[in-house]
Amino acid sequence: MTTGQGAGRTNSAENPWPVRTVAQKVAGWIDRLGTIWVEGQITQINARPGTRTAFLTLRDASVDMSLQVTCSPQLLHSAPMPLTEGSRVVVFGKLTFWPGRGSLSLRVTEIRAVGIGELLARIERLRALLAAEGLFDPRLKRPLPFLPQRIGLITGRASAAERDVMSVAQRRWPAVRFAIRNTPVQGPTAVPQILDALEALDADPDVDVIIIARGGGSVEDLLPFSDEALCRAIVACTTPVVSAIGHEPDSPLSDHVADHRAATPTDAAKHVVPDAVAELQLVGDLRTRSAAALRNWVRREEHVVAGLRDRPVLADPLRGIDARAEEIDRLRHTARRDIVRIVDREATTVEHLRARLATLGPAATLARGYAVVQRVIPDGEPEVVWSVDEMPPGTQLRVRVGDGAIRAAVMGREK
Repeated sequence: MTTGQGAGRTNSAENPWPVRTVAQKVAGWIDRLGTIWVEGQITQINARPGTRTAFLTLRDASVDMSLQVTCSPQLLHSAPMPLTEGSRVVVFGKLTFWPGRGSLSLRVTEIRAVGIGELLARIERLRALLAAEGLFDPRLKRPLPFLPQRIGLITGRASAAERDVMSVAQRRWPAVRFAIRNTPVQGPTAVPQILDALEALDADPDVDVIIIARGGGSVEDLLPFSDEALCRAIVACTTPVVSAIGHEPDSPLSDHVADHRAATPTDAAKHVVPDAVAELQLVGDLRTRSAAALRNWVRREEHVVAGLRDRPVLADPLRGIDARAEEIDRLRHTARRDIVRIVDREATTVEHLRARLATLGPAATLARGYAVVQRVIPDGEPEVVWSVDEMPPGTQLRVRVGDGAIRAAVMGREK
């Protein structure tokens, strides 16, 4: 619920304002705006002879918005430059709301045409702004597809640019397909329609690349392609965009923000569509080069294999073994001879030691007539006796001689 200023009562469903009150309030709000400067593009001029008021339509070049303008016919005739449809102007006036018919118009008292110098200065300022934002950065440029499934083309209807792009593309790759959007490429309605076409083609999943083409023109004719809204829309596209405006000396800003700039529409077709003949020739050349490289590699490997086969170790693998067999036999005989000699020498040594042992042993002494007398100890081993004192009478003895042993008892003893 709001309070109507000047209405004297609260505005509600039970206390609505009449149409005249609303119209008067709107007229009062607009009147408080005062005089203003407005820039736009003239799209329509209606100045009939003998009338005191001329009617113009002033349009925003970037969006589909317009404003009705009225002025004195003398103001149009006294302008420094002839004003025609498509002229960019700056006007000074006051907005007026006509309550009787509910319309809004701008009554102007001054009209200034925007000259080429001012337009170029504005483009340069916009160029610096977009560059500072990084929209010209090469790292943002998307690569063009090698063979696009479908090419989106934005150009004028039945224009030379359209014919050039299509003829060159079809000559290079006959199976190429296009999604064409014909729009104005100059004038006040160019930018809104190009924006709509660009949005539609970018949303089409079958379109792999978009070409914006125009066959050049004057600075005034190319102004739509330096529009800020169009430049930002090109940057925002997810599909690669090619700018082929075909105006080399003063390139519009769309050339800088696009993913690829083509000098002419023909050049754009050459960059977007591969040449089938050239590609087939390239494939043939690559096949020839790869076959030659493969043959050279095979020949090189054959030489390597032949060199390996010619080596003695591969030509006669058993030669090394045969050469070593005689040496092995000689070493075996030598080893056997040395072992036999060592065994014989050690056997002789053993015989000598055996003879010495036999000579020095008790058996030889016993064989010469000696005996070994041992005292028999019950539940013990016999002990050798050394003196008669160890053998009192009755002592059981064991007497060992050369060919055996006897048992005896001491009958008596002699000193």
